[in-house]
Amino acid sequence: MLGEPCFPGLFRARCSGSRAFRAYFGRGARGAVLSGLISGGVLGEPCFPGLFRAGCSGSRASRAYFGRDARSLFPGPALSRDERRGAAGRCLSRCCRQRAPRRPSASPCSRRWRPVLPGGGTGKAAAAGGGRAGGDRRTATSRRPLARAPAAEAGSRARRAPRLLPAPCGSAAPAKMSREPGCSRWLLFAACAHLVCLLPPLRARAFAVSVVSEGAEDETELPVLQKSGKSKAISKIGRELKGIVFVIQSQSNSFHSKRAEDLKRDILKQAVDLGKELPTVLLIHQIDRHEGAWTILPLMKDFSVTYGRNASWIFFCEEDTRIQVIKLLETLRRFDKSKEWFLGKALYDEESTIIHHYAFAENPTVFKFPDFAAGWALSIPLVNKLAKKLKSEPLKSDFTIDLKHEIALYIWQKGEGPHLTPVPEFCTDDVNSYKADHCATTFSNFLPLCGEPVNKEDVFVAVKTCRKFHGDRSHCGKTFAILERFLNHTSPRTPWLVVVDDDTLISISRLRKLLSCYDPNEPVFLGERYGYGLGTGGYSYITGGGGMVFSRTAVQKLLASKCRCYSMDAPDDMVLGMCFSGLGIPITHSPLFHQARPMDYPKDYLSHQIPVSFHKHWNIDPVKVYFTWLAPNTEESRNGKNVGYNREDL
Repeated sequence: MLGEPCFPGLFRARCSGSRAFRAYFGRGARGAVLSGLISGGVLGEPCFPGLFRAGCSGSRASRAYFGRDARSLFPGPALSRDERRGAAGRCLSRCCRQRAPRRPSASPCSRRWRPVLPGGGTGKAAAAGGGRAGGDRRTATSRRPLARAPAAEAGSRARRAPRLLPAPCGSAAPAKMSREPGCSRWLLFAACAHLVCLLPPLRARAFAVSVVSEGAEDETELPVLQKSGKSKAISKIGRELKGIVFVIQSQSNSFHSKRAEDLKRDILKQAVDLGKELPTVLLIHQIDRHEGAWTILPLMKDFSVTYGRNASWIFFCEEDTRIQVIKLLETLRRFDKSKEWFLGKALYDEESTIIHHYAFAENPTVFKFPDFAAGWALSIPLVNKLAKKLKSEPLKSDFTIDLKHEIALYIWQKGEGPHLTPVPEFCTDDVNSYKADHCATTFSNFLPLCGEPVNKEDVFVAVKTCRKFHGDRSHCGKTFAILERFLNHTSPRTPWLVVVDDDTLISISRLRKLLSCYDPNEPVFLGERYGYGLGTGGYSYITGGGGMVFSRTAVQKLLASKCRCYSMDAPDDMVLGMCFSGLGIPITHSPLFHQARPMDYPKDYLSHQIPVSFHKHWNIDPVKVYFTWLAPNTEESRNGKNVGYNREDL
């Protein structure tokens, strides 16, 4: 039907199958035209009766007509495997009874075996002239070698049209085709006339098909380009991720280590979704057994040696920090990684404070330091510089009180180093806040609650009072007397001990919620962590003013060790830190305990906390401070609700 008169260029070029279609319609049109014509009913049963009546829908049958790339053009009925083989074999036996001898071709098309035309010619039509007759050179039924065309008939192939319509597969005897030239020409004329008759009612459809064929190349190649571009983008993201070392400021206590592991898994999961390259994620409590690892600076030399050549950034965060990795990458791209950068969310003191040794007393707002909850980053050039300085000049400070402020001071180096660069994408807003849309980091600013709060009867509260109430005992003596009383004169079922000063403000209701996350069967020593001499083998301790929380197991191990005060008036919190350090019991830090007054901390720092305690009554109304910051229904009053208070809140 679509023979030499219709597509003369194809036949002269000796192209068949997919090459024939590419010659006319471009690379992307491998079957687009025929698929549209067949599915639309243009080239259906009237044009190819043998295939349609026999249910010849397999790859061999379709290749017999259209070449290898047309194997999916005919859906056909659902037949069994043997039925499909039989039907395809019968159709193929009509179309490809004989094979032409292989000979070189001058055309750009590859050399192929061609089905023999009536009288010895080969068909080369893209649509109905037939291409290769399948992957096997034998028919599906007989598997007998196909006969070669006589050499004498080779010269007449160009004058004869291809065999267009095979005999019906179900007929008893094959339809006879006239081998006379006149009859073949008549058949070609009838086939083309049949096509012309179909064209008028289908012009619109044919036009639509031609549009599809013209755009088919783009449709084929565009996904390839998109895939290539996407692959390059993924590769770039992977390299950027590989250049970031995430350091989670974790702790060894089971509750905190689990939260840090959850954050690590979340970071790695996001990295897997972005590409194949995974970043390095470190947990501080696993990096070094050294007591001072949590102070960060002693680790700079290790960071420089390990990552100084193959990384770009060290990004620090807390266990409750939530990171959007893709936004973090976009944020860090704005900064030249070859320069010294100190990035973070900026905090500052509104007035000089004791916890910062009254630094910048004339104008404390000029000095910025990072909020660890939002995450903070150091570029590798700055890490290398700090490591070099620490190697030549060890840390001199004896006490570590507010780590974030002290790190910023050390990096600043009295103006010789970089200031903190504020990054608005480093946030402490809650992840569900409307403000978090632009943030690369957010913070889970809620009070931890792991099940029901512990019962009131499970918490023993001891208050260290002034001299007129305790006689000759001083700081350390008082505390150890409390520990012994708790262990020997209280119910063994009481799992928790809280020791506070008489000027400590504490919310017991919040403390009960917090303690629900800790296992009293573990040795727990909880509160606000300070450090002493950590650069030279010192120890960490819980500062007593904000409150010290002990599990019964921790008290048992401490008193069993015979570690006691070296003098009765020694600082009790530091002696306890030294004793627990010697026992290998880690200090557990909670930023919800505070050694100073609310006014001694930046407002933005307290804004994402639900504090448990404060300390000192200097120049403040302690009752007002309690109801403003610590009362059980403080959250409701902050939301604009009018609430009343009762004596139990005190």
